[in-house]
Parts: sequence; C-alpha cells; structure tokens
Amino acid sequence: MESISIFDMIKIGIGPSSSHTMGPWSAMLLLRKELQEKKLFEKTDKIIITLYGSLAKTGKGHKTDLAILCGLVGLDYQNLDETAFEELVNNAKKLHYIKTSNKTTLLFDYQNNIIFNFNQILPFHPNGLSANVYSNEKIIYTTSYYSVGGGFILKEGEKTNIDYRKPSEFPCHDAAEILNNCNDMGISIADLVLINEETWLPRPIIKENCTLLWQTMKASIFNGINKSGELPGGLKVQRRASKISKNLLNQSFKDIEDWILAIKDTPHTFTNINKWITCFALAVNEENACMGKIVTAPTNGAAGVIPAVMLYSYCFLPNMTEEKMIEFLLVAGEIGTLYKKKATISAAMGGCQAEIGVSSSMAAAGLTHILGGTPAQVLQAAEIAMEHHLGLTCDPIGGLVQIPCIERNAMGAIKAITASNIAIESDPKNARVSLDNVIKSMWQTAQDMNHKYKETAEGGLASQISVNIAEC
Repeated sequence: MESISIFDMIKIGIGPSSSHTMGPWSAMLLLRKELQEKKLFEKTDKIIITLYGSLAKTGKGHKTDLAILCGLVGLDYQNLDETAFEELVNNAKKLHYIKTSNKTTLLFDYQNNIIFNFNQILPFHPNGLSANVYSNEKIIYTTSYYSVGGGFILKEGEKTNIDYRKPSEFPCHDAAEILNNCNDMGISIADLVLINEETWLPRPIIKENCTLLWQTMKASIFNGINKSGELPGGLKVQRRASKISKNLLNQSFKDIEDWILAIKDTPHTFTNINKWITCFALAVNEENACMGKIVTAPTNGAAGVIPAVMLYSYCFLPNMTEEKMIEFLLVAGEIGTLYKKKATISAAMGGCQAEIGVSSSMAAAGLTHILGGTPAQVLQAAEIAMEHHLGLTCDPIGGLVQIPCIERNAMGAIKAITASNIAIESDPKNARVSLDNVIKSMWQTAQDMNHKYKETAEGGLASQISVNIAEC
C-alpha cells in the first residue's frame, strides 16, 4: 500500500462540494491536458459531458455544471477570479460557446452539452462522468472519470487516484503501525508525520504549507462572519455566523487579528464557547455554500469541523501557538489518510459518516495531541469521534450542501472536542474498540447503507422537502 501525504487530505479548495464541484472541475482540467498531449485540442469543436449517478442527481445543487464549464476553460479553483464566472456562464447559456484558450472557441450549448443521466450509474463509483470530444461532428476522443471524494479523481482504468511519491520512511497504513512506530522511536504522532512528510518535501516547506492552510481556514471563518443574507440555491437558508459573532461581541471587525483578540477577551463560559464553536463552523460552510475559498478537510461538506476546533483551541485553550496549529494539522491529516486507504471519504460511497465523521475523527486526534495526549490517546480520540458518527446518512435537501450539512459541521466539531476530552481522561489500555476496528466498521456500514442515503437527495430529509434548485 502506498503512502499518502497529509496535503492530499487537507488542501485549499472551493465550495460547495469536493466530490461534486472540485472533482469534476479537476476532471475537465485533466481532459484539457489529455487533448493537448494528443494534439487534439485545436481540432476539437464540441464536447458533450454526461453526468451519472450521484453527480447527476445532485449536480445542480452542487454546481457540478458550473464546475464543468470552469474546468473546460482552464480556470484554477485555487487561484480563482470570481468575476470570470458571470461572463463564462453567460456565453455558455446565451451564446452557446466557451473560450478554451486565447485562440480557441468551443461550441458549448449549456442546456444540451451537459447531460444529467439520472438513471444510470457507471460501474466503478456513483460519481461518474463521461466526455465525448467531437471534430466536425465525429467523435475523436472519449473517456470517463470518477470523482471519488475529497476532490480526488480517477480516470477510467486507473487503480489509484494519488500521485504517489517514493515510499515514506516509516509507513503508517493503519493505526497500529502509527502506534508501534511512535512507541519504538519514543516520539509523538506529529513528529512521526513530519519525518514521513520530509520524504517528499523539506521541513520548512511542510511548515509553510501548514501555515498557509491555517491562515486560509481563519480567512474563511472571518469572511463568513462578515456576510449576511440568504444563501443561493432556493432553500432560502439564512446566514447565521455573522449574527452570532455580532451578538457575542456587539460590533463588527475589519481586521481578522483584532477579531480574534476580541474573541479571546469574551467571557469563557460554557455557553459562550459553545456559541463560538458553532459560529466558526457555520461561517466556513456558509462560505462553502457560496463557492467561496475554503480548506477541504478532508471534504468540502465537512470543511468547517477542523477549522472550528482549531480556532476554538487557539482562542480558548492555554499555551496555544502557531506551532501547535501546525502540529494539529499534521496529526489530523495523518488520521484522514487511514480512512482514505481503508474505507472512504466520499459521501456518495459511505454517507455523511465518510465526511463529517472522518473530519470529526481527524479533529479529535489533532486536538488531543496539542492538549498533550499520548499517541495512544490521540488514536483513541479519533476512534471515539467516529464511533458516534457511524451510520450517519447523506441526505442533502435539494442536493445542496446546506441542510443538514452546514449545521452538521458544528455538531461534528462539538463531538470532536468531547471525544478528545474523554480520551484525555482515559487509559487507552482499557479501550475495547481500536481506531482500526472502527474504520473497518465504518466501511462495512457504508457498504450496507441503502443507496438513497448516499448523496442522492432521494432519501431521509431530502425526500420530505421538495425544492426548485436555482441554476447557476
């Protein structure tokens, strides 16, 4: 089994969905690259994209169609000028073309060149899409891609979706290996992860990347608390993070560091802290719902959990530093790799336990580490958090990453903190369930779960409320 970097699990992205927005977007960027390599790009005059399974059923709500357009024209979601959206969509919808390069214009009828096939699922994964590339009305290239969660994509026929590097020095493919390595070397999980990450990147770059992730997380929270009004999509969901922040501080802030200092000065009562954690989580996922820049950790639907727990730690716990936040990310990211290798981080494959459950497990581990927990306690915290998300379904109303998704991030953050508190006060030797056990159980539960509850918007809450989804 190959090693996975923490930067595969925690990365800068764009909302509202890692598997339904970022994945298809990346697939179209890959299609562009393949056409250029095969010298077919300049010959192409039409492309028809067909979405299958969960991608089709919740594609409108997840902005999959817009992601297809953005990828085809070569936009980068990590460095995106959002003003490009309006012209792009207008051209595709009204003028029936998209500009794929300075010299090339591609015929693209928005209504007919993106096909939503609700009745068919491609064999490998529920999130499948195919591309037929035309020149003079003849197909010159055809291929399929799968969006397998967390923004990862697989091309038809591929067995892995990670750009693997050389093996890490101390492989950690399950929790038992992590614990054995830490015990043998007498080091923490963060130290172990840092050693392994140095297989691929110099230590200063690793820390620089972690710092960028932390700064982006804080920025997404701050952006979220500075916006009010209704979220797009038709559900008429109101932003709440801004109101919570203003009620707790009685003012608004233009500078993020001033805002954080003000939070630290608020009364540290249980109610206040609980409200702040909720505020942090809601802020991120309200930004995510509007295609804002967030950190995929390990998915977009669960992007608020880890930032909420980290900012809670930074604002309310003693002796928390920027270095501690880096260690938090190292540990959390490593726990995420275990789920990626042995189960899934795709809601279309495993329900919401694969998103909020995994992020809560990751956050619980990171928090326990910076609180001084032993490696065994860190792993126990991760186990406890997932244990209490087992069986959580993905039933987004209208296919939007809003109800119940946004509130679930606040709940996942609170569960992560509770799991950490339990683990810190426990002796792992007495634990009857290991993290490896719970990951196996989560994967078995995913396989047994009815397909209606795997991001199809056909079961659970989604089946009780009908809504007309506003197009991009």
